[in-house]
Amino acid sequence: MRFLKWLGFMLAATFLVLTFVNASWMADAPKGRAGLIAWGGGVHQEFTAQHTGSDSCAPAEIAPPVHRYIADTLPSIRMARQLGAAMIAVDVQPTSDGQIVAFPDTMLDCRTDGSGKVRDHTLAELQQLDHGYRLTADKGKSFPLRGKQAEPIPSLAQVIAAAKPKPLLFVFRSSDPRDAEALAAALKALGRDPVAEGDAFYAEKESGPVARIRELYPQSWAFSAQGGAACASAYKTLGWFGATPSVCTDRTLIMPLSGQWAYAGWPNKLLARMKAAGSHVVIGTTDHGFGGLDLPEQLGSIPRDFNGYIRVDDIWTVAPALFPDTDPRSNAEREQADKALARKRASQ
Repeated sequence: MRFLKWLGFMLAATFLVLTFVNASWMADAPKGRAGLIAWGGGVHQEFTAQHTGSDSCAPAEIAPPVHRYIADTLPSIRMARQLGAAMIAVDVQPTSDGQIVAFPDTMLDCRTDGSGKVRDHTLAELQQLDHGYRLTADKGKSFPLRGKQAEPIPSLAQVIAAAKPKPLLFVFRSSDPRDAEALAAALKALGRDPVAEGDAFYAEKESGPVARIRELYPQSWAFSAQGGAACASAYKTLGWFGATPSVCTDRTLIMPLSGQWAYAGWPNKLLARMKAAGSHVVIGTTDHGFGGLDLPEQLGSIPRDFNGYIRVDDIWTVAPALFPDTDPRSNAEREQADKALARKRASQ
């Protein structure tokens, strides 16, 4: 009995010490503010089912459109910039003639009036396509965005010009490390230094393009969903003992939108530890893989002092909640967006 009392006392004392040592208020509030990453090629349509851009796909089923913007197009990138995105994520792929284009799928069949793999076509061929041709909101009865895009599938140079002065997050659509080499060559040809410009690179896995980018640009920010989850998992345990896991050094921690209380020192002390380790912190949803915010009220789950990045999958509705005074949308667009949000909330 005496041993159990002693053990209970020691456990309680240890808990109190660890809680005190890892208290967020023990660290200074971080400087700066959170930055929104407009994921998915800027402003884009919302898909009603999981759309992966795989090597075989049917016409892309979207929710009833509330705006005219299509992912990875110049108008969508410009609008994401105007909405207040700190960084714009674009999907990049090589063409058969050595160029780089922004396009969400590895295949053309899902969205365009073309067919086959993106990488098997030249830039000129790709820019003849209608990239809203197969987007449908009623299972193929109608195609509301067909013929509505005046600007073609953009080249890397066009993407950079449209996003300026915002940095870009280049999202690789394949696991081939040669895609990283092709992108690096294209950036060099355009005279763009991604480190100096604050650009970043992303893929699902640590191997492949992300690993190759780290070799080509050792000082760049390159991360993956796999690596971000590994860092978060390791820190969730070791962080309580004041340790920063090695898998987090010069890497990225993907912080889930929910359950943040389980991470030692959140937010201030955790952010200080990650900064000391040369690492970034990105908040996103993690219920079904790495995702982003798609409702304005989700911003309420993020501490005011957080100064990292927030992945946003619906920049059209989330950004105006954070920057209402600079909302560039028309009154009609706001009304349509509010109706779409009401439908989304009702379906959850």
